[in-house]
Parts: sequence; structure tokens; C-alpha cells
Amino acid sequence: MAAADDVKVLRESFVEKVLETVEFRGEQTLRVTLEALHPVLAQCRHELGYEMLLDISAVDHLGETPRFEVVYELATVDDSKRLRVKARVAEDAPVATAVDLWAGADWHEREVWDLMGIGFAGHPNLKRILMWEGYPYFPLRKDFPLAGRPTELPEVAFTGVAPMVGGPFVSTAGAPNSVLREPRSHAID
Repeated sequence: MAAADDVKVLRESFVEKVLETVEFRGEQTLRVTLEALHPVLAQCRHELGYEMLLDISAVDHLGETPRFEVVYELATVDDSKRLRVKARVAEDAPVATAVDLWAGADWHEREVWDLMGIGFAGHPNLKRILMWEGYPYFPLRKDFPLAGRPTELPEVAFTGVAPMVGGPFVSTAGAPNSVLREPRSHAID
């Protein structure tokens, strides 16, 4: 059975909850309602053989309602089938977690939460994964300024000489041979 056949099966199972199906260059995409998202993903996992969750991402449609869209990329282990499942999400509406279907959804959902601010109901540990705890913004939203936002953190970058320059564990990139480039070859005088 091909992914196109799976789309037909899902259309029959979820009738009016499947909003759109798209085939583009051999890739199958299924857009569903938010309420049907978890049941559709469960059927993909348990009945249609999509053992792998490749990615969860989100799109910010700033100015549209609902504003966000979550995107799930699914595949079979032998890579014979791939399926993309999408659902639109309002700004403060949580999405049901997929951790119960694929353990790997844990990190993907944390990343979507951290960078886009989309929550996942039932997630076992929904906390920031890239930004620090307490950071009040979501940097991949379209309304986040390109120059960033002011922060209370001290500036840690420096432009002076590195503290270990010339030390025994510093390689010399411009050295003429590998013996002189290797950090272990430098001796302390």
C-alpha cells in the first residue's frame, strides 16, 4: 500500500475532519482539524505502519486565524511511505501530545514550544530546550524582531586575545605541517 492509498483510508475514516489532501511531486499531505489530529496520528502509527516520526514543526501564519499550523512528517522504517499531516492551531490552543505514539515526539514538541509557543497537552516534560527557562519570548514567531529583544544577561562575548593563546593545548591553524598544528606537539617553555 502506498501513501496515496493511506490518504484514502484516512479520508474514509475521518470524513469531514479531513479538510484537504494534497499530492505534490509524489508527496502526500493531509490537513485535518485539530480535534482529529491525535486520532489520525494514532491510526497512522498503529494501523498504517508509520513507525517513525521524522519531525514536528510549526508555521506562523501571522494575520490569519488560526495563526499557527503544526506539521508532522511520518515515514515507515523501510522508507517506502512518507506522509505529512498538518493541523491549524489557535494561538492559545494546546495540541495533544504525540509522545504516547512516538517517544521521539518529546524533543520535537519541546522545540516547537520553545521557539513558537505552541503548547502540547499531556506532554511529560514541556519545558524549554534551546532558550533558557524564564525567557518570555518565542523567537521563531514572525512578530519577533530580527534584532532580538533586550535582555538582562551580561554580554559574554569578547574580542580580545583568547585566554590560552600560545598554550600547550592550542592548535596553530597556519602552521606548515600537521606536527606543528597539533596541540599535543607544543611544549611549555
